[in-house]
Amino acid sequence: MARKYFGTDGIRGRTNESPMTAEIAMKVGQAAGAHFLRGDHRHRVVIGKDTRLSGYMMESALVAGFTSVGMDVVLFGPMPTPAVAMLTRAMRADLGVMISASHNLFADNGIKLFGPDGYKLSDEDEAAIEARLDKPVRLAPSGDIGRARRVEDARGRYVHAVKSSFPEHLRLDGLRIVVDCANGAAYEVAPLALWELGADLISIGVSPNGTNINEKCGSTDTRALQDKVLETRADIGIALDGDADRLIIVDNQGKVVDGDQLMALVASGAQARGELKGGGIVATVMSNLGLERYLKGRGLSLHRTQVGDRYVVEAMRAEGFNIGGEQSGHIVMTDHATTGDGLVAALQVLAQLVESGKPASELLHQFDPLPQLLKNVRFAGGEPLKDDKVIAAIADAEAKLNGTGRLVIRKSGTEPLIRVMAEGEDSKLVEAMVDQICDAVRKAA
Repeated sequence: MARKYFGTDGIRGRTNESPMTAEIAMKVGQAAGAHFLRGDHRHRVVIGKDTRLSGYMMESALVAGFTSVGMDVVLFGPMPTPAVAMLTRAMRADLGVMISASHNLFADNGIKLFGPDGYKLSDEDEAAIEARLDKPVRLAPSGDIGRARRVEDARGRYVHAVKSSFPEHLRLDGLRIVVDCANGAAYEVAPLALWELGADLISIGVSPNGTNINEKCGSTDTRALQDKVLETRADIGIALDGDADRLIIVDNQGKVVDGDQLMALVASGAQARGELKGGGIVATVMSNLGLERYLKGRGLSLHRTQVGDRYVVEAMRAEGFNIGGEQSGHIVMTDHATTGDGLVAALQVLAQLVESGKPASELLHQFDPLPQLLKNVRFAGGEPLKDDKVIAAIADAEAKLNGTGRLVIRKSGTEPLIRVMAEGEDSKLVEAMVDQICDAVRKAA
């Protein structure tokens, strides 16, 4: 059954356009609140947000929805997504909410939901909430309406938890680090945690104004970070996205290091310490074939899932893995967090950098990736992937690859895009195949 509201990562869209309106946000609060009103205890929901201008509006609407069905609300203000997940569980809340469109620009916003265990909701829970959205809800009697309050020490709690994931015998003294917080949710907590661990810190992307989140900064645009690393002769650069659940690294030579290389590093380190569970890691279909070959050479497996960190986490929990993630920088380590945490992942990388004594440019190059190209085609509606000419173009590309590479063609779960990815030994062939399929999709769309 097609979903009307939920995508691969909660509900997301352009603010003040369906489904990202204050009216729908209030209904989400009512529907999600009603779904989690279980038992006779006083129910509680915690809410965090990033730095988007629309966050105030969405926060107020959600508060109205939750309190109207009898849920108390605890507000954190700007906080990373993984902090909301952690505090949902730590504060024994029935539900956690993060108001964020992650790496998107400020005009978009989104609503991510976490269950009482701190994990993102299952498909079944989301479907149940969606089924309630267009139906009348049972409002609480006037004496049972929920209360709302703000918690001022939430950032401190999260910083303490993040620092506890860093080895106690190590410090970051003498390490020059540039951190780019994307003018987003981690603009206070990330610099604080790194500074407290002793880093010689240079912070950029820490001046949010409501409209500059992810704008020419952060994990989706690392140019400013690369320039700053080279300018300051830093040892490493750390780029977070708007809600700080993903990480991209820039090495000391100003080169970008993606999530595949970071997963390879973190997994090999855990394997050496005897801490890797499941005999490998979990990643999505987008991860490079070079990562899979690297792991195989170390006697480890790569379990692939569909795109979306929630599906990575579901597979990790089901199969007993403790490390997984996405090429885009969502790195999940369930020994420390229930969802992708850019800051926790950064600290694991920094710990290995300190212990190795190697420059980042050497340490972070774990394998040679196969030539890979990803292009997006925007479409206005319809089902372009079902078009006969698109199907034929895909079949032709698969025949040319002849088992020496991979094709991944999919519809985005968060934007009206068809994503076309190919990888193989021959970079020119890869580019030709992607262009061929993209052209067919454009004509069909």
